Amino acid sequence: MGTALLLGCVSQPAASHSSDDRRVLVFSRTAGFRHDSIPEGVEAIRDLGTSNGFTVDATEDANAFTSRNLRRYDAVVFLSTTGDVLDPAGQRAFEGYIRHGGGYVGIHAAADTEYDWAFYGGLAGAYFQSHPAIQPATVVTEDRAHPSTSGLPPTWNRTDEWYNYRSNPRERVHVLASLDESSYTGGTMNGDHPIAWCQGYQGGRAFYTGFGHTKESYTDPAFRGHLLGGIRYAIGDAQADCRPENGYRPLFDGTAASLEGWKQAGPGSFTLSDDGTLTSSGGMGMLWYAGQSFRSYSVKLDWRLAGDDNSGVFVGFPPSDDPWSAVDHGYEIQVDATDVPERTTGSVYGFRSADLKKRDRALNPPGEWNTYEIRVEGKRLRVWLNGVKINDFTNTDPARSLRDGHVGIQNHGADDQVSFRDIRIRELPAKGD
Repeated sequence: MGTALLLGCVSQPAASHSSDDRRVLVFSRTAGFRHDSIPEGVEAIRDLGTSNGFTVDATEDANAFTSRNLRRYDAVVFLSTTGDVLDPAGQRAFEGYIRHGGGYVGIHAAADTEYDWAFYGGLAGAYFQSHPAIQPATVVTEDRAHPSTSGLPPTWNRTDEWYNYRSNPRERVHVLASLDESSYTGGTMNGDHPIAWCQGYQGGRAFYTGFGHTKESYTDPAFRGHLLGGIRYAIGDAQADCRPENGYRPLFDGTAASLEGWKQAGPGSFTLSDDGTLTSSGGMGMLWYAGQSFRSYSVKLDWRLAGDDNSGVFVGFPPSDDPWSAVDHGYEIQVDATDVPERTTGSVYGFRSADLKKRDRALNPPGEWNTYEIRVEGKRLRVWLNGVKINDFTNTDPARSLRDGHVGIQNHGADDQVSFRDIRIRELPAKGD
């Protein structure tokens, strides 16, 4: 049936401004090569601020880096800076700013900056090594939920100056996008080439993108959306799981072929759209992975509510064509914008509420993507929302052992539309229950 297939680390910013009083500092001082796209970059970020409710100041004066001044800002954007741009006093002030919850956005040559300042190198994630000629390449979107990449297609063809880095940051950061080195010439990272990433770093939030060499980048709507999402994450207006993610394999990767191991139990269905999103309709039913059962594992998936909708993720249930078997013998991690505490988002449905204060700080609203990690080890079931642990539950019901169970996603009812992306799993060493 093709793509229309039918199937039956939150830290607060240092400035702590309200969401309608965000302020961003763009810093573009250069002590080495100077990109002629810097004015276009400043203008683009100013435009994004005007359209999205944050104020933008721009400077090339290193004297702006004092503790008192930096406290005014929710994030600092290093826009194609090069070389040594801060003196020791400025460096100390910026380190303190980050450690108190400040945000960092690095664009392109921000990785060609401050090679002798270890704190900055860790914050940026990797240092520039070399680049081939400007040319087209295929960008692979690895994270479909982060606000900087949720609007991008699974693969993206664009022209830019593609940096090689001195080290691969994958083990230390959360990779958002990478380059297909077979799609262009001059890549030197042995086929694993991160190009955009995020991380929580020593109390602050950091986002880096290797895009942005060319003037044309800053008028490209797709790149502007990517940049806006990175800024929104850095200033704390959007939440995301930016912990390093390694060792997972896909159960559903957005393609029709990856649905071959899945079965629909009960009424309703899921529709697969061209962008690799599964959306529920009808019910009450469940789409479950019949290809394998799991005993000790971490399952991650991205989800989005359209409004006040209802769905959930089931774990630890036996194989069955009856969706109520999962209700009676497994556990549901709820997805629901409004309900009583033990039946709302993050709860182990009917058994244990999430930590609602942590949940509320970590949660993105309807219309935006969220990421769950659900970890099952022995009798213990833990839930992370956008990288923040919000539930820790221990099974005491002999009918729900969590051992050797399946995973599934719920289609709740005719009026509920909930979308899912990128369901992946990492099996863990078994623990007894």
